[in-house]
Amino acid sequence: MFTLIGSIIVFLIVILIHEFGHFFVAKLVGIKVDEFSIGMGPEIFHRKKGETQYSLRLLPIGGYVAMEGEEAYSDDPRSFNNVSVFKRMAVVVAGVFMNFLLAIIAFFVIALLVGSPTNKIDNVLENSPAQYSDLRAGDEIIVINGNKINSWSDISENISLSQGDDIEIEIIRGKENLKKTISLMEKDGNRVIGIEPAYEKSILLSMKYSLEHTISLIKDIFTTFKMLFQGKLNVGMFAGPIGVIQIIGQETSKGILYLINILGFISVNLGIINLLPIPALDGGKLVFLLIEKVRGKKVDEELEGKLSYISFSLLLALVLYVTLFGDLKRIFGW
Repeated sequence: MFTLIGSIIVFLIVILIHEFGHFFVAKLVGIKVDEFSIGMGPEIFHRKKGETQYSLRLLPIGGYVAMEGEEAYSDDPRSFNNVSVFKRMAVVVAGVFMNFLLAIIAFFVIALLVGSPTNKIDNVLENSPAQYSDLRAGDEIIVINGNKINSWSDISENISLSQGDDIEIEIIRGKENLKKTISLMEKDGNRVIGIEPAYEKSILLSMKYSLEHTISLIKDIFTTFKMLFQGKLNVGMFAGPIGVIQIIGQETSKGILYLINILGFISVNLGIINLLPIPALDGGKLVFLLIEKVRGKKVDEELEGKLSYISFSLLLALVLYVTLFGDLKRIFGW
């Protein structure tokens, strides 16, 4: 039950924030918004303010924004289909922007409460490559493989992207600058050297960390897509709806900070997925708008509708495949 409640909270917040982005920018640029709904399914309550109906619906699995002229033609000059391309683009990308902003805020809160991981070592794990290379608590890592290091994110990224079995690092220990060669080891599918970061608390460091961590997650997602297309990963290795619910449940059961962290993680993932140039998603809508801007006329509505329908069907098939050959296979050990 706790897993289900935690998942509902995360998905409701992430999707509502996304839809609020569309809603806010639509209002900002003067597009007529017919309805802003919290939840899906049968209506429980609604209140109309101005030209917009605000609804609360039975199923707490997200929400939606209904703009005049978005789904069907409207001759209203303030309808979505009649405003400029740039205004429509702003509305489309606003949802993704809000997802990234939510993630930044979530990671900022965590860093402010717990502290931001720095490029200083707090602990060296027993029997690790770091211990064998005589790294010590208090050492500050400033260079890895010739790349300047300013944060823990830099350390993680440089280690994971290292091509060889060893890395060359430079550290500051007291008043000395030392250079060391350290072997890498695998742990939980990640390349590591066996160190834990020191944490520092400050507003500026928290802001820096939240931005860097969000950007790092975005890079990791694109790296994953690249590995998928290269055949280094298969779709069955990804988590479907059941797997995501399990992950959220595991994290939220550990405490509020873990809930905030998984909220940020899911929000970044939803933002990136929505940016993919697939007709049924925001990224696909953005592509159609770019084509319209270049051609000087809209893409045929019937063609756009068919492409959106086909791509949506393929996405559903993909979700089903990942659920069957990913989630259920892991659960039942097929």
